[in-house]
Amino acid sequence: MKVLLLLGPNLGALGAREPGLYGGEPLEDVMASVARRSADLGHELTWRQSDAEADLVGWLLAAPDEGFDAVIANPGALTHYSHALRDALEASGLPAVEVHQTNVFAREGFRRRSVISEVCRAVIVGLGVGGYHVALEALGWITEAGEDGSPRGSTT
Repeated sequence: MKVLLLLGPNLGALGAREPGLYGGEPLEDVMASVARRSADLGHELTWRQSDAEADLVGWLLAAPDEGFDAVIANPGALTHYSHALRDALEASGLPAVEVHQTNVFAREGFRRRSVISEVCRAVIVGLGVGGYHVALEALGWITEAGEDGSPRGSTT
């Protein structure tokens, strides 16, 4: 499965930004580990990070034409208010898993609302960088057909 992993604002600062909350590993090291796990699972992973909403929207809209089969997204702060990102994710038509490294439900109130979740098949929070690994495994559950022909984990 060809997987696009998108990371939003401030995630490029992993390792430097609030290491007590987000961990001390730089983004490149985190993604190298995630890429190894992806390969172990038979996935082909491409990851992209941007602090610009327009970049993320463009990547999502282009994803089907680039041959991607699924999306893992940590939109960062855009999670809470970016209807443009939400609409691009929905328009891509690809199954998606939303990931947040911290438990957003144990933090400030504004972090508890996601406009992205309603167009994702699964949401993973609070597992640190391990959430990306779990998301890779979850893709098998949300994309394979069940006995009735519908995707396992389907919201419909």
